[in-house]
Amino acid sequence: MAETDGVHEPSFGRTLVSLGVFLAICFAAAAIGGWLTAGAVETWYPTLEKPLGTPPSWVFGPVWTALYAMMAVSGWLVWQRTSGPHRARAMVPFGVQLALNVGWSGLFFGLQRPRWALIEIVVLLAAIGWTIRAFRGVNKRAAGLLVPYLVWVVYATALNAGFVLLN
Repeated sequence: MAETDGVHEPSFGRTLVSLGVFLAICFAAAAIGGWLTAGAVETWYPTLEKPLGTPPSWVFGPVWTALYAMMAVSGWLVWQRTSGPHRARAMVPFGVQLALNVGWSGLFFGLQRPRWALIEIVVLLAAIGWTIRAFRGVNKRAAGLLVPYLVWVVYATALNAGFVLLN
């Protein structure tokens, strides 16, 4: 792998493998979140008073699929551009936000604790902002790919607050 000023020039095969790894990591997080959510979506969630602006359930699958794909490509773009401590400085917030993303599903749906989830989602918002900032210094397109995710999580935060207020 050639390297110039901290910028990798990976082979085509390594590029595809690393993209596959990022897709696998992000969709594994999605699968864990889905597993934590599944039971409550059928039993507990329908019993809740829904805040104004709550989308129909069918919206979540396509939106999250697109967002996880964009997260994966974003992380992969940064991974391709950096090495050593620069890579770690960019990947740490990415990992933190991904773990917090899964954690929110566990708190809101798994434990059925919307108040705890509200606190956690505010931390998630900060972690997404941290990731965007870290990525912007490496690859502006990678940072831009995370903006829809940030917007969706702002919306989800408002919904989460509505669930807390109504239930």
